[in-house]
Amino acid sequence: MKKISLFSDGSALGNPGLGGYCAILRYKDNEKIISGAQRDATNNQMELLAVIEGLNALKEPCEVHIVSDSSYVVKGINEWLESWVKRGFAKVKNPDMWRRYIEVSKPHIVKATWVRGHAGHEENERCDVIAKAQAETLRTPTDI
Repeated sequence: MKKISLFSDGSALGNPGLGGYCAILRYKDNEKIISGAQRDATNNQMELLAVIEGLNALKEPCEVHIVSDSSYVVKGINEWLESWVKRGFAKVKNPDMWRRYIEVSKPHIVKATWVRGHAGHEENERCDVIAKAQAETLRTPTDI
């Protein structure tokens, strides 16, 4: 089973507002960047969407190490998700996104690690720049 690193970040210009996300997938010396944007998004939604889209891009079952500066995403994956499922996602924000995460993560072995944002972690900083740039692509003259 391939061991993949998935570095991710999300951004919302306004919260909710213009959103962007980025995932960097790394296998050995190969990298793939997945990014996109969405209107009327929260920061947490974009953080989670980065992970979802990163996992969705994988073509085969992998051992995936997610690295994120989002405690919402990391704790959601490592600590909260099991109990959310047991209670049918009652009173959980973004339940449809979490259900999508469950679907795309099924074939993989996933572990998530939190890193401090804006603290010099190379891939996290790259993801941050790309996610913000993606959100900016949605800006119109009336947004300024």
